[in-house]
Formats: sequence, structure tokens, C-alpha cells
Amino acid sequence: MQKKYFQPEMETMPVEEIKKIQDEKLVKQVRYVYENVKYYRDLMDEKGVSPDDIKGTDDLYKLPFVKKDDLREAYPYGLLATDIRNCVRIQSTSGTTGKRVVAFYTQNDVDMWEDCCARAIVAAGGTEGDVCQVCYGYGLFTGGAGLHGGSHRVGCLTLPMSSGNTDRQIQFMMDLNSTILCCTPSYAAYIGETLREKGYKPEDNKLKAGIFGAEPWTEEMRRDIEKTLGIKAYDIYGLTELSGPGVAFECEAQTGMHINEDHFLAEVINPETGEVLPIGSKGELVFTSLDKEAFPLLRYRTRDICVLSREKCSCGRTFLKMTKPLGRSDDMMIIRGVNVFPSQIEAVLLNSGYEANYQIIVDRVNNTDTFDINVEMKQDDFTDIPGAITKKEKELQNAMKAMLGINPKIHLVTPKSIERSEGKAVRVIDKRKRLGINV
Repeated sequence: MQKKYFQPEMETMPVEEIKKIQDEKLVKQVRYVYENVKYYRDLMDEKGVSPDDIKGTDDLYKLPFVKKDDLREAYPYGLLATDIRNCVRIQSTSGTTGKRVVAFYTQNDVDMWEDCCARAIVAAGGTEGDVCQVCYGYGLFTGGAGLHGGSHRVGCLTLPMSSGNTDRQIQFMMDLNSTILCCTPSYAAYIGETLREKGYKPEDNKLKAGIFGAEPWTEEMRRDIEKTLGIKAYDIYGLTELSGPGVAFECEAQTGMHINEDHFLAEVINPETGEVLPIGSKGELVFTSLDKEAFPLLRYRTRDICVLSREKCSCGRTFLKMTKPLGRSDDMMIIRGVNVFPSQIEAVLLNSGYEANYQIIVDRVNNTDTFDINVEMKQDDFTDIPGAITKKEKELQNAMKAMLGINPKIHLVTPKSIERSEGKAVRVIDKRKRLGINV
């Protein structure tokens, strides 16, 4: 019989009991961090708050925020809360600017993380009888390690493919009858596209589910991937700073991602003022790790914009749910004074019948922002009829203006002309940054 939960006693615990666990863990964690991390102790002293002031989660607002800049400033050991001899692993962010964020793990931290990923796999229908193909990158990136460990926890046959070499991915997928695919959504779309080009139909593979994360993707892209691969596509959320994927995950209801509340405490704040907003409000997501030993974070500002919900879920899980990120407060583009998120652009493209192969190019010329979007046509749409492509570009431009409130310049380009990604897709090229413009 297929399991519905990996750890049912926690995943279906009454909300009041979850809060009691969070209260106890938070009090203990704050004292642990204060006593073992000078960087945090200085922040708390500066704000005039001590561990004695924290009696439970209702006092969380008293603690200072921590941002990615703090993590970079404390690199590499400034936020380490235990002796290095107690650590068994590091992981690191995939960022390319400034100092990388290095996160440390004790064995308990690794066990907790893998449990969280196992919960996600079981929520997607995974069992010990499944073949789980992990196409996230391995190495310092958390994607491969997290889902690999979670797959082991569940008891799946695990294919540690890592990213890249798509022909080999497809060979193993077909020969070993993979049933669960774990990768970025853009790579899942690429695998689906390649399968189609090789003459495969969705029913030719044995996949039943995909667990996709590490980059923004829309509901329109979800439907496209589900149709192309013949699967149900599940979202997973996480950050290297907190552990990696598995902080939150989707169930079969697909109405938001359940946050693993026994390990992570979530808030939503006004990104401008830092004010804590009530459940149901749209704002910046802030996380506190409740039992991390090596690299605990208190009130970490993720910069992801989302909405939290306590609505009862049909799956029976009682964990708080978060929407998929609706954008980011730090990579949101401001173009000619208008806030623009790549996810909005992707939604228009997919709703207009295009695939998610596009690139946004922003520049500043003569003190004015330029805004160009290169969009790949499908092979069937490619035509040499005079004016036909120009007409399609105009139609797409009008749809973009209706969504964004601003006119981009649309360039329909030939199929396969935009470089494919086997990891995180590079969607935005903002050339204003080379001019030192704060965007």
C-alpha cells in the first residue's frame, strides 16, 4: 500500500501541538546561538535583546534580521555554531558575485535535511518501489545532495545522474524505467523537448511525478511540463542557507507548499519596513531554523515574495503552506519605474502558446531604459511569409504591455537559437549593472 506520509505523526500533528514544539525549540535555539555565535550575540546586544526575552514564537519579532550580506561578511566561519570537528559536510550557494555563502552541517543536520526531502518525495507519491532520477547538480550545490539523501530515506532506487548529458539522462530514464524525476523546471522542459524530438510520446516513459525547484516557474510552465512528460509536477522550495531543498514541498493538492514547521519557522514581513504581516498577506518570506546545529539562522530574510496560508489541506497535512515565490524583492527589475518580474513574462509567453525559452535583456541608453525580450518560436511557427513574424511580435508585445504596464521590444528568434540550460536557466541579462546603476 502506498504511503501517504513519510512521518505521519509530525506531518498531521494538530496546529496547537506544532506551536508548542516551535516555542520550545525557539527558546532553546536562541540561547544556543547567543552563546555560540559571536556575530549573532553582537547583533542581539546591539538591538538590546537577550535570550531571556524570548519565551516562545510570539517573541520572535524582537530578534534582529539576518541578510545574505551578513552571511558573506561572516564568511567562512563567522556563523559556525559548533566545533568544526562536529561538522561532516559543507554546501555552498551557486551565486557568482561576491563571496559565496558556505553552510556547515553536522550529521544531525544532514539527517534532518534528508527527512525533509523524503517527506517531499512521499508527498509526490514516492515509495520504496520507485526509481528516482536525480538530475540536480551534485557537488557544492544542495539540489543533488538533498534529493539524493531523501530518495535513500524513502528507499527508492536512486539514479545519481547530476545535471547535463541529456542523451545519457534519457537512456537511463528509458532503460531503468525511472518513475520520479528531480531537476530544475527549465531542465525538465528541455528533457521533454528532447524526448519529443527523438520521437518519444509521453506514454512511452514510466515517469509518474517530477519534483522541480531551484528557480522560478509558473503554473503555465507546470502544465506544459506535465503535458510533455505525462507526469504530475510538484514544486519544492529551499535555500542553501537553511539546508537546501525540502524546506517546503507540494502535496497532491498542489495548492501551495507545506513548510516543515517542526524544523523551520516562517514569517512574512513588509520588505520596506520589516513589519511582521498577518497570515494571508503578501510580503517577504523570513525563516528561522529551529534545530540546526552547525549553521543556525534566526530571522533570515529570503527576499522571496509569497503568501502564507493556514487553510485546511485535503491531503491531511497540518503544516503551514506558502505559495510558490511570486517574485523576489532583490531581483525584481525596475524598468522605467515599473516593477517587473520574470515570472510575469513567462506566464504571458506560455499563455500565448510559446515555450519557456526566452531571454530578457535590459540596458540603459541615453539615460533611458531599454527592454528587449528574445523569444524562441516553435518549429511550426517559423515562416518566411513577409510580415507574419512582425505581426506575431506585435501581438506578443501587446499581451506583455497588458500584463506589465510597460512596452518591451519583442524579438521572435529561430528555434534552438537561445542557449539551453542543464541547471539554473539564465533568464535575465541586465546590462545596466555594468554602468554601476543600482537596479
